[in-house]
Amino acid sequence: MAENMSNTFTRREIIKQGGLALTALALPFPLTIFSKFNSMTDNNQFDVIIIGGSYAGLSAAMALGRSLRNVLIIDSGKPCNRYTPHSHNFITQDGAVPGEIAAKAKEQVLQYDTVKFSEGYATKGKKAENGFEITIQSGEQFSAKKLVFATGIKDVFLDIKGFEDCWGKTVIHCPYCHGYEFKGTQTAIIANGDRAFHLASLVHNLTDKITIVTGGKADFKDAQFAKLKNHQIHIVEKAVKAIQHQNGNMTALIFEDGTEENFGAAYAAIPFEQHCQIPLDLGCEVTETGHIKVDMFQQTTVPGIYACGDNTNPLRSVANAVSTGNIAGAAINNELTEEEFL
Repeated sequence: MAENMSNTFTRREIIKQGGLALTALALPFPLTIFSKFNSMTDNNQFDVIIIGGSYAGLSAAMALGRSLRNVLIIDSGKPCNRYTPHSHNFITQDGAVPGEIAAKAKEQVLQYDTVKFSEGYATKGKKAENGFEITIQSGEQFSAKKLVFATGIKDVFLDIKGFEDCWGKTVIHCPYCHGYEFKGTQTAIIANGDRAFHLASLVHNLTDKITIVTGGKADFKDAQFAKLKNHQIHIVEKAVKAIQHQNGNMTALIFEDGTEENFGAAYAAIPFEQHCQIPLDLGCEVTETGHIKVDMFQQTTVPGIYACGDNTNPLRSVANAVSTGNIAGAAINNELTEEEFL
């Protein structure tokens, strides 16, 4: 009885993701932990190693686990959307807490006993005779025939006081993921040029109270200026010094000149970096936008290495991550089958 209780929990559980404690309300499934990697009993050789155990990585693992492939998921516990209190535009999970979606996905994936999960941070990767070797922060090494990088990206926050506090809450990046919740709201777009114009055209369908904050001289073509004026979209050529907010709920932008303007939400186009440098170290090419270059089956430019999720695609959403992960898992299983079925 005690042994069963140590492996399966059916009461309320505290799910920890990215340092945030989230309470799962009456989860309709048991939380099992039997598939955690055990260095004392488990083999360090796998068919596939998946680096990144959030939506894309777990989706790839499920496809592979259902084909009885031996899989190791290595995850550092820092998903890209850990700042966001609610996930939207993902059918059946609209409005759910991201950590709850990931926890349920992880629980379901680890029901497949050929899939193991290791909490850790992958630090090195190298090509080996029969595939690849991955080293994690503890120094432990694992080998696999194929690799999947589902490592996401790292946003580079603007040097604005309060920006990080509001990120994913009222300072947002995607009208499809968050825009509906701020329909009709006084909205700022912190960007310039083509990116600002594109966001303004999308957001205008959700609110007619839009101000583009360029942070300097506005960089728009004459035709763009004309369209913005026609839709009564204001332009402020000032730099933002701080965001006034309460627990991430913004109330105003404070400009460098000391003036301020009230806003309930802001879209921001910010730069990013690859969260994991290992695929680049292994020779994977990147696109002009900085994403890992993949084909329609999520294969990178290095044979045997796949990538999926936000690190490969500017369409940052849970739905897209799950989709690309599923494709990667199926493609890898097909490749392994072709190699083995001689």
